[in-house]
Amino acid sequence: MKKILLTGATGYIGKRMINVIAAQGYQVICCCRDKNRFSKSVDIDDAQIEVVEVDFLKPETLENIPKDISGAYYLMHSMSNSNDYAEIERQCAVNFSNYIETTDCKHIIYLSGLANEKELSQHLSSRFEVEKILMKCKVPATVLRAGIIIGSGSASFEIIRDLVEKLPVMVAPKWLHTKCQPIGIANVLDFLIFTLFKEQAYHKNFDIGCDNVLTYKEMLLEFAKIRGLKRKIFTVPVMTPKLSSYWLYFITSTSYNLASALVGSMKIEVICRPESLAEIKQITGVQPFSYDTALRRTLAKIQDNEIASSWKDSFISSRSDSSLKDYLDVPKYGCFVDLRTEEYDDRDKCLHRVFSLGGANGWYGQSLWKVRGFMDLLVGGPGLRRGRTHPDKLHEGDALDFWRVLYANKEEGKLILFAEMKLPGEAWLMFKVYKGKLWQKAVFRPHGLTGRLYWYSVLPFHGIIFKGMVRRLAGKIS
Repeated sequence: MKKILLTGATGYIGKRMINVIAAQGYQVICCCRDKNRFSKSVDIDDAQIEVVEVDFLKPETLENIPKDISGAYYLMHSMSNSNDYAEIERQCAVNFSNYIETTDCKHIIYLSGLANEKELSQHLSSRFEVEKILMKCKVPATVLRAGIIIGSGSASFEIIRDLVEKLPVMVAPKWLHTKCQPIGIANVLDFLIFTLFKEQAYHKNFDIGCDNVLTYKEMLLEFAKIRGLKRKIFTVPVMTPKLSSYWLYFITSTSYNLASALVGSMKIEVICRPESLAEIKQITGVQPFSYDTALRRTLAKIQDNEIASSWKDSFISSRSDSSLKDYLDVPKYGCFVDLRTEEYDDRDKCLHRVFSLGGANGWYGQSLWKVRGFMDLLVGGPGLRRGRTHPDKLHEGDALDFWRVLYANKEEGKLILFAEMKLPGEAWLMFKVYKGKLWQKAVFRPHGLTGRLYWYSVLPFHGIIFKGMVRRLAGKIS
């Protein structure tokens, strides 16, 4: 069984590629910085998957990658707004390239962004730089360039959905007239898997997209049409990139950093080279869906709760880029603690309620959570907008409103959440079903005097928030 290396295995594309690669009869070697963030699909045989911990900024960790791999997918991207993200991406690519040359790898595939304009955004420029590094590698590389990806859980699609469903009338930036060529997520996966080991694709880059060239305004209006919503859009020329970023940030569920990165890219046309698209379609035999079809398929997936991955589960949107393991050991000293217990009505029902917290299910109707979410939004945090990927299933690494899932084991009856809201400290929220009771524990480790003042300022509300929540979760009140 051939081994295929998959980087970015916990990302939006990577999560979906695991099943696609395994379906072709390959063994998938999944790279991630933190094994705790990885959750294996139940549909994949254990013999077909291996997880290795790798940090591509630390060359010594690359030794965890088996030498006998046959192919590799490079699916790592950053949408960070830090000053050095371009250098970080460059260094990761260099380290990856250097190590891959020491393996048996025969083919590298990199998913990049459409970059056909002379003037590129900072993030597209960074991806183009990664392309050049991988193309210089001794192992043959193929670059697939995609624009807007339409799929359940994709950042682009979620922004389109938020704008259309929340705003009957939009006063929008002028870049809504920018042309782009979207592509459905299913077609992206098809191109990725059917390009593997195709020698006619070696040492080349290809543009992938559907046959529809649309403006962002046309994409929004088409979505509204499919959803049966009447929407009006007016564009204004006065919105600066910063104002446009805030416009997306406050209206949609995206983070400000991601909004800022997207705005930089949305001002630039992302249209496929016709000859390039035609060639990769011939090589792979893939015929992309229309934009309309991609939208309808995506909406059907959402309706059936079949969201395989989401951009929200990436640490792109996090307040911290640390490993989950750094926070899994909840501190015992120097912390404030709110511990409450309640006898539950039925263990299974209680666990279902606990593991269904947040998102559209809410926090059991307590308006104070919404107030806290709005306050977090005002200071640049995620607020309650990220929701959850699935209505009643949680996995390590999932985003849950302004929390991150550190540990989730329904059979054990244990759930640990770490706060990603803006705080003068660090916070955990834990649930444990044990000896006929639901144990609920909130832990806060303050940073200095500000953190202590924050804890005492919210303490009067804890009796309402935490007491009400544990009683609802235990089934004592509806």
